[in-house]
Amino acid sequence: MSSKPHTPLLDKVTSPANLRALAEADLAQLADELRKETIDAVSETGGHLGAGLGVVELTVALHYVFNTPDDRLIWDVGHQCYPHKILTGRRDRIRTLRQGGGLSGFTKRAESPYDPFGAAHSSTSISAGLGMAVGRDLDGRANNVIAVIGDGAMSAGMAYEAMNNAGSMHSRLIVVLNDNDMSIAPPVGAMSAYLAKLVSGPTYQSLRDAAKSIARALPRPLQEKAAKAEEFARGFWTGGTLFEELGFYYVGPVDGHNLEHLLPVLRNVRDTHSGPVLIHVVTQKGKGYAPAEGAKDKYHGVARFDVITGKQAKPKANAPSYTSVFARSLVQEAEQDDKIVAITAAMPEGTGLDLFQEAFPKRTFDVGIAEQHAVTFAAGLATEGYKPFAAIYSTFLQRAYDQVVHDVAIQGLPVRFPIDRAGLVGADGPTHAGAFDTAFLACLPGFVVMAASDEAELRHMVATAAAYDDGPISFRYPRGEGMGVELPERGRVLDIGKGIIRREGTKVALLSFGARLGECFKAADELDAAGLSTTVADARFAKPLDTDLVLRLAREHEVLVTIEEGSVGGFGSHVLAALAEAGALDRGLRVRTMTLPDSFQDQDKPDALYAQAGLNATAILTRVFEALGRDAAAIARRA
Repeated sequence: MSSKPHTPLLDKVTSPANLRALAEADLAQLADELRKETIDAVSETGGHLGAGLGVVELTVALHYVFNTPDDRLIWDVGHQCYPHKILTGRRDRIRTLRQGGGLSGFTKRAESPYDPFGAAHSSTSISAGLGMAVGRDLDGRANNVIAVIGDGAMSAGMAYEAMNNAGSMHSRLIVVLNDNDMSIAPPVGAMSAYLAKLVSGPTYQSLRDAAKSIARALPRPLQEKAAKAEEFARGFWTGGTLFEELGFYYVGPVDGHNLEHLLPVLRNVRDTHSGPVLIHVVTQKGKGYAPAEGAKDKYHGVARFDVITGKQAKPKANAPSYTSVFARSLVQEAEQDDKIVAITAAMPEGTGLDLFQEAFPKRTFDVGIAEQHAVTFAAGLATEGYKPFAAIYSTFLQRAYDQVVHDVAIQGLPVRFPIDRAGLVGADGPTHAGAFDTAFLACLPGFVVMAASDEAELRHMVATAAAYDDGPISFRYPRGEGMGVELPERGRVLDIGKGIIRREGTKVALLSFGARLGECFKAADELDAAGLSTTVADARFAKPLDTDLVLRLAREHEVLVTIEEGSVGGFGSHVLAALAEAGALDRGLRVRTMTLPDSFQDQDKPDALYAQAGLNATAILTRVFEALGRDAAAIARRA
């Protein structure tokens, strides 16, 4: 690791007020120091680096021109917020990013008044900003509201819904479109910067308003022709027609790394515009750090790394990841079935579908950050006899729940849902934890809901989903490495709604749904050593529930404990309902359900999070002994 960077100007900035006290001529040096500090900090913690490096100058300019926190500054998604955190009084904690008890990797209202809105899911900033702007107007205040949104996030329908609403309301709202990837901008240089400065200023605005006033005095046919001519002229020079149609005054493109271009445009917009404005800023993701600039993903998300070489300190895997097992299993199934297609919502690498895309480019569809569209698109494919696998993280599938219900479940369409990042995910914290999918899917009529206990079971579930045509089916699996079990050469089709006994006992039954099975085995070893013969069962299915297995466990054991990596209302709730319906609860059975807590857990290492959640072997032991009236503290100390 490198020594700490030399940052004499940044050392003076403990808040944006200090930043605004600097001479404008010093800002380029400050930006350079801020970039070095960001790189150095993330080299120690890991995290989302590329996006932050791309907005260093923009971050400096926004805090210099606007009076934050009175002026509200909203960062969409939040991947790019590390430089913002450094400038807003959190530099002393920046090397605790994404660590237990440290700074969140995203903006967080509870963390700082400079974070007016928490973010980690994409495309929410304009909606939130409009709400803040309208609240300001109702209060009669005059502060600015600025939403910074990336071009990728602009692929989501929510962003356009918000812009359409904002354009019709005429509240003063500034949207900064951070364009760092898509080719939607004309060349950026001195001429385009000059034009951006010109059209954002009072002279052009006055001329334009005067022209509109003259046009309004003309007969309607001439008014329309004049408006079209003006729109064409602006679109020709600035490319802003789409945003103008949505009711925004378009300014841009602006070089997002040139403070001499950024500052006057931001000032003009701050001082002269009364309605919604969109500033189109062009940046380079990973800017200023050669390893990031040269990487395919621009160092979007990185482990700890060496600053000089850029080499990441990724631990060597002892077993294949669940994601890679899913991807390779799906490729294997698709080799035998040309009706299998794969859909991702801008996460080909994260979901493993980049491997599927290499093998079957014409059968892979990346729809952008548009989970709602992804689900209904998959439903449409299913109506034509295809077998769509819509691979979406658990936390992102929440965004498409209406489509899952109305477009898939009600119509009984056989859409397959591989649900990655099930359970707790570690450093990304509560916004990325997969806590709720079992509860919100298992309540839907006709849905098959599975969870893989290890990577071999995941392979079987891919095969099962590929073969199942009677309605929607899902299977969940966690982030990270598998258990290291031997993988079958090919997945086999499971009997729908049937679990399996993994270990036979007589006194205690542990019924696991998902990847806590390994902890159940550890707990069973301890229980057996304590004289409590323990059965371990893998439920596999939350719906349809294997009621025969559940009732057998209830009859043959004194204690039955369900364990799952999900919220209350999921697998355990379905087991309790089945037991109550069968009258099994009236016969003295001691039943306990173990779920994620009724709270949002902050980021930490996964093992620590599961210990906090009470979902490890020690916690299982404690619940069993509590159910039996034994000394739980003693057994916990022993474990």
